[in-house]
Amino acid sequence: MVAFRGDEPADEMRAEGGDLSCLDAFVRKHDFRRGIVGTVRNLTPKEEEALARLSFPLLRFSPDTPVPITNRYRSPETLGSDRLAAVIGASSLRPGKDLLIIDAGTCITYEVIDARGNYWGGNIAPGMQMRLRALHEFTARLPLVEAEGEVPGMGYDTETAIRSGVLRGMKYEIEGYIKSMMAKFPHLEVFLTGGNRINFDTNIINLIFTDKYIVPRGLNKILDYNRPPDPL
Repeated sequence: MVAFRGDEPADEMRAEGGDLSCLDAFVRKHDFRRGIVGTVRNLTPKEEEALARLSFPLLRFSPDTPVPITNRYRSPETLGSDRLAAVIGASSLRPGKDLLIIDAGTCITYEVIDARGNYWGGNIAPGMQMRLRALHEFTARLPLVEAEGEVPGMGYDTETAIRSGVLRGMKYEIEGYIKSMMAKFPHLEVFLTGGNRINFDTNIINLIFTDKYIVPRGLNKILDYNRPPDPL
């Protein structure tokens, strides 16, 4: 949960595992006038109860919610709200630019919006923890390796072979996407968000903006876009 003052984030609160018991205290701390909920899963009855207690209007972000860009995704009803919000958040910071938005979280998502505000879609790939777990769970003998530790160019034992294979594989994958999209959009700008830290080459990192609030920024913009007109 993120509180905004105008266009900028002012405060945040993490609800671990969907626990909204601290929501009331967060709301009392701020003078909220309205809010927006975007989620990629169904809310539990307890979560719905917590939201129902809120004293201000709440917009439920859905595929039918008007957005300030042109969404050309062919199945908008299957598009995750976090993906679309990330695109809108990045576009609000760099309007009129060709953008590649990379979210390296549970999954790695790659989204493209052009300078005219057309969102063309993107790709979804396994994230870091998913890759580490898959190597362990879908093989007979490979161990579950922690992400923290040495990442040599070539692994010198099974642990470093797995860690380097996953982390360097993600690095090369992301750099490959950036280079590929730059061939189509020579003035491309890149936004990177999500919890995974990756050491990019210097010529790549210079192209990247990092902002952990890209998704909340997008939700805030969608909320503003759907704001009722002021009474005359």
